[in-house]
Amino acid sequence: MRRRFEGEVALVTGAGSVGPGWGNGRATAVALAAEGAAVVGLDRNPEAMAETASRIAEAGGRFEALACDVTDNAAVAALVADVVARHGRIDVLVNNVGGSAPGGPVEMSEEVWDAQIDHNLKSVFLLCKHVLPVMERQGGGAIVNLASTSGIRWTGSAQVAYAASKAAVIQLSRVVAVQYAARGIRVNTVVPGQMHTPMVEARLAGQRAGGDVQAILAQRVARIPMGFAGDGRDTAAAVLFLASSEARFITGTEIVVDGGMSVRCG
Repeated sequence: MRRRFEGEVALVTGAGSVGPGWGNGRATAVALAAEGAAVVGLDRNPEAMAETASRIAEAGGRFEALACDVTDNAAVAALVADVVARHGRIDVLVNNVGGSAPGGPVEMSEEVWDAQIDHNLKSVFLLCKHVLPVMERQGGGAIVNLASTSGIRWTGSAQVAYAASKAAVIQLSRVVAVQYAARGIRVNTVVPGQMHTPMVEARLAGQRAGGDVQAILAQRVARIPMGFAGDGRDTAAAVLFLASSEARFITGTEIVVDGGMSVRCG
């Protein structure tokens, strides 16, 4: 195992998961710790990070689980200040928090729309707002934001707020990348597709397949030219590349991790 993040401090939002297995945040936190980073994981539900902490501890890595509502400006500001006070720096920020709600403009309530925008987009804005000055003071850093293929294509169901917010994450990342490029801070986006994460069993099967997990898995795999669904480890591999010095000349761009789904015609 390479140690690309030895001596670095990484902040990962949504580092837990709604169930056992490889969610994007959990896989990213575990992979960063395996490569030497001191990982600070954030989640509204600290219990969701228990498996993450256990996997990292088994491998001898460093992980700290902190509860935080990343849609609350004051809470994010206090947390970032605390992390810097104790660790001295933040080298990597991974904005992984996100989730979808079904419906188009007519079916979706205003309350659900607002909650989706807060959850998927405002969270990214707030973490960038408070971490960017830290990175600027220390002379650099890397930010990787997670979007979704729903932000660039129709992916099988109407989820208008999720699609709009994830498209906005991509453009937010591009704008911030240009603004901060000369200050040694790189900002990129990973765009996962129809991944088999714990979210499928915990939520999506109930929303879209009457609780039939195998049915929704079959629907999702049918859209993927490679014929199988990736999981959080595939997302994490792209995140770690973009966060590492191997990507030192890459900023303001996206890596799509979807088995070819978004470029498939028909």
